[in-house]
Amino acid sequence: MKVLSQNTAFGGMQGVYSHGSLACKTEMTFAVYVPPQALTMPCPVVWYLSGLTCTHANVMEKGEYRRMASELGLIVVCPDTSPRGNDVPDELTNWQMGKGAGFYLDATQTPWADHYQMYSYVTEELPAFLSQHFRVDMGRQGIFGHSMGGHGAMTIALKHPDRFKSCSAFAPIVQPSTADWSIGAFEKYLGADTAAWRAYDACALVEDGARFPEFLIDQGKADGFLETGLRPWLFEDVIEGTEIGLTLRMHERYDHSYYFISSFMDDHLKWHANRLA
Repeated sequence: MKVLSQNTAFGGMQGVYSHGSLACKTEMTFAVYVPPQALTMPCPVVWYLSGLTCTHANVMEKGEYRRMASELGLIVVCPDTSPRGNDVPDELTNWQMGKGAGFYLDATQTPWADHYQMYSYVTEELPAFLSQHFRVDMGRQGIFGHSMGGHGAMTIALKHPDRFKSCSAFAPIVQPSTADWSIGAFEKYLGADTAAWRAYDACALVEDGARFPEFLIDQGKADGFLETGLRPWLFEDVIEGTEIGLTLRMHERYDHSYYFISSFMDDHLKWHANRLA
């Protein structure tokens, strides 16, 4: 593991690290905030998955999570959103595909399958690596994210209810199989057979029997992607009649930016801490 930076904040340590990934076949960068409580005991971990075009740095620099994470004793892990590097395929003129747009799935199609294995990286390789290098309590894990990362967090929680005790999302893409900014990527990563897409679609997973106890979703009503890309009401509809709980909060005047995310970050961290206690 390479240490790229370390800075003390609120008594804890904000670090940025890189390592060689077997899943993605390239060097991967991730950020970890370790609260002061981890000096004496293992702490619960919350995974934050970022959205399209982002890296690990967006939430680290704009998300304003460290003060509350320090108070609550939460380790916050922020992976990158895709593999990077000169050998990694990309579409330079398409921000919805390639670097910065891994969609937290395992690609099966050429040329993407060689590197774009973000589902395996986030659910298997990085957790194993983290447990070797940080004082984490892997029996207490939560996951959340924004937009594409909200999609990733919800699908991963639904597929691993035995691992994660909490899940929340800011403006998630709840049905990427039909959203205008994800259909193209899904077809290129996974092929034309839409049946293969269902494993990475929160609404489809619920329809196919996946369950998770409860979700918190915050959504801005002034979000320019609300009607065509996000559509949280679709998830609200699909869980009707199931035992899945949902707290969906729609906020006047808030958009898709980190001004929105940072406004409700404390609420999400408290949500996770209460369920990881």
